[in-house]
Amino acid sequence: MRLSERGSAAADACTAQWQSIADAVATLPDSVFDEASPLTGWRVADLVAHLAMCAGSPARWLAEAAPERASATVADYLLCLTAAAPSVDERTRALAAGKTPARLRADVRSAVDSLRDVVAEVDAARVIPTRLAPMRFDDFLVTRCVEGVVHGLDLSPAVDPDAGALRIATRALLAALVANAPGHTVEVRVPPIAAVQCVEGPRHTRGTPSNVVELDPLTWVRLAAGRLTWAEAVADGRVRASGERSNISALLPIL
Repeated sequence: MRLSERGSAAADACTAQWQSIADAVATLPDSVFDEASPLTGWRVADLVAHLAMCAGSPARWLAEAAPERASATVADYLLCLTAAAPSVDERTRALAAGKTPARLRADVRSAVDSLRDVVAEVDAARVIPTRLAPMRFDDFLVTRCVEGVVHGLDLSPAVDPDAGALRIATRALLAALVANAPGHTVEVRVPPIAAVQCVEGPRHTRGTPSNVVELDPLTWVRLAAGRLTWAEAVADGRVRASGERSNISALLPIL
């Protein structure tokens, strides 16, 4: 069955983002694999092993029996990742242990190839098991866009992510923010992609909201993923916050 329009957009963006990651990994010199990555406690080799794990997960879940129905949303999945971090760290280190740079590069290429194959063939509405709970396949692809954008920046901050993947990741992380802090007190604007309202309190009804946060998509992704602090982003002007309740640092990071 063909992917839905939503599923097709996520599939195209996911494939493009992960292809760029595989290409970037292929150019890494052997000497950098034992260097520290931007992620605390991980070498570049560990990061590369994690990339292979992330890209290969759709094919792995599709090999399992299909659950009857989906019960987890994209926001549910993203909000569970912090709690899952210790187990992910353990699996990542195990995957990287003893592998040469050539093997790690090949693992990423193989995982990205498998991702490209399954997104071209699988029905968007197919339900798959995940670490959290059953999800629709197209929703799970959205989580792969988030992982691809975030870890692509970890791998090579100077390389801009695929525009479609960045758009999808931005919206997904905003949805997770709203799910974690529902309300209408603060408006978070990420032009030109989206704007949402969150945080319990007085509802804004007309005119300019009293509490506004505005920032660009890359800054939002970095904040939501814990790669940038609120104080740093406010200090250098990447975040423009107005209103006495506009400081949403207590809700960050999401991942």
